[in-house]
Amino acid sequence: MNPILSPQVDEFLKTDVQEPLVVDLDGTLLRSDLLIESLLVLIGRQPSSLLKIPLWLIHGKARFKHEIFSRVELQPQTLPWRIGFIEYLAELRIQGRCLVMATGSGNPAARQLADHLKLFDHVYTSDLNVNLVGLNKRNLLVKEFGIHGFDYAADGAGGDLVVWSAARKAILVNPSAATRRAVAKVALVDKVFFDPARTWVSYLSALRPAHWLKNLLVLVPLITLQSFNDAALVERSFLAFVAFSLCASAGYLFNDLIDLEADRHHPQKRLRPFAAGTLPLTFALIAGPLLAVAGCILGAAISWSVFAVLLSYSLMSAFYSLSIKKIVLLDVLFLAGLYSLRILAGSAATGIWPSPWLLAFSTFFFFSLALVKRFSELAIMRLTDSDLAKARAYELGDIELLAAMGIASGYLAVLVFALYITTDKAKILYSHHHLLWLICPLLLYWISHVWLTAHRGKMPHDPLVFATQDWTSRILLVLAVCTAVVAL
Repeated sequence: MNPILSPQVDEFLKTDVQEPLVVDLDGTLLRSDLLIESLLVLIGRQPSSLLKIPLWLIHGKARFKHEIFSRVELQPQTLPWRIGFIEYLAELRIQGRCLVMATGSGNPAARQLADHLKLFDHVYTSDLNVNLVGLNKRNLLVKEFGIHGFDYAADGAGGDLVVWSAARKAILVNPSAATRRAVAKVALVDKVFFDPARTWVSYLSALRPAHWLKNLLVLVPLITLQSFNDAALVERSFLAFVAFSLCASAGYLFNDLIDLEADRHHPQKRLRPFAAGTLPLTFALIAGPLLAVAGCILGAAISWSVFAVLLSYSLMSAFYSLSIKKIVLLDVLFLAGLYSLRILAGSAATGIWPSPWLLAFSTFFFFSLALVKRFSELAIMRLTDSDLAKARAYELGDIELLAAMGIASGYLAVLVFALYITTDKAKILYSHHHLLWLICPLLLYWISHVWLTAHRGKMPHDPLVFATQDWTSRILLVLAVCTAVVAL
């Protein structure tokens, strides 16, 4: 139940010449939404809770919030707070202003955050019976402080306008232009706080366009059979690349939502737009499904085989984010499989199915790259957490074993390639197939270079993305391509 004001606070309000300042939580003190944050954390920790959500919603939003907040304990120090606005409130408190938090978020999460800030004389929250938003919040505040007996600070979402209509003054926190105009008609606007403007670049970065380069793997079947002169196959491969990029971006958005809590403890991933609160979580919740559907529709337009591969990728990606990433070794096998599905998408688009040699090479090669990701995460966390470093389900003591398995797998991929050079198929495709031997030392050098870089804690990205930004990798790639062209 919502507590009432203590006699001491009530006496303070009678003698204070300033009305109390009531502050909202979601989108105001926080750059994020506490309900969505808590729901995502719950799903990340207990994926089976997805099945219970419809049952909770049947009993109303107040009950739904209660069920979510009663199961989740957030870590306030990692949340994306609006530091400038909080510093303003701290100054008001020093001056003797009475500060009150009134939020639609429920107990105990909202109180936990209020206790962390140590700014508020009183806290009102939603409970099992009342969803404290809109008219419910207005009626409560009018009952406690009187009509126009308080100032109200919020961002303008969740029915804030009706609350401002009963307030003396309004403080707006990162409002839209429409919100500013609407509030000006019902209350005196005292102050406005703005975040840095979001641009289309901010939203595009959340889709991780740099990672679309990995989707060029769909061109591998076309390259292996040297079918560049077939315009129809080139077009289908390009469309498969676009479709896979859409589905991959949907997977990245979903993974970022599920990984919010873990990303905020990572020295680099904490800067991702959703972890840092620079983009609203609702963008990922809306854009993710739309991108996945668009990618699958485009895949179906190419062929049903491409659609099947894209659907498999999307389901595997979601399953990985929800559960598999917590299982040692199975997670890296899944990652390697997600790489390989890109090649299969290219095969489905062109009808050029991979040879056993390509499948063997990609299995060992991508398993090595997947292990690099886990190794590099541990190496980076070791720099900040020392002996307590963890990455997913891996501990610091696993780091040498991960390196041993990953380097061995990478070298096995080179061995498979070396054996392929001696086959009749290679002799048919390449007039000077013996020149392909020069690619072996280039591959050995690159794999060793990647692992050495990861060992030094200098690989913050996916290894394939790293390869596009690293000059050593670029030079090795150009040399390998030139060698393959001369060998034709």
